[in-house]
Amino acid sequence: MATFKDLIVWQKSHQLVLKIYELTKLFPREEIFGITSQIRRAAYSIPSNIVEGKKKKTIPHQLSFINIAEGSLEEVKYLLILSKDLNYIEENKFNELIKDSEEIGKLINGYEKFIKNSKP
Repeated sequence: MATFKDLIVWQKSHQLVLKIYELTKLFPREEIFGITSQIRRAAYSIPSNIVEGKKKKTIPHQLSFINIAEGSLEEVKYLLILSKDLNYIEENKFNELIKDSEEIGKLINGYEKFIKNSKP
């Protein structure tokens, strides 16, 4: 049986977390308890909820955690927009992270469909 580490959606979302942590090291110090903290929490919520959902025994419980991961992904996207508008990140880095986020969104949707079609 595969572990969560074998899921491409987890692998990609974990990479996004690492990129977000690297990026936010450059944010203004006064944002440490603001955007920096919020975007980091939202980012690591994505793979964390994928992991937790994978271990749940029922499909509704699994889907609940996938739904939370989707919400966290949308929060990351908004915080990236805000960070760009505040000139905390450059346009090319923003575009890269948004592209990564959109790919993860597609992977989450695919994983959600897979779970829905799984036999209990």
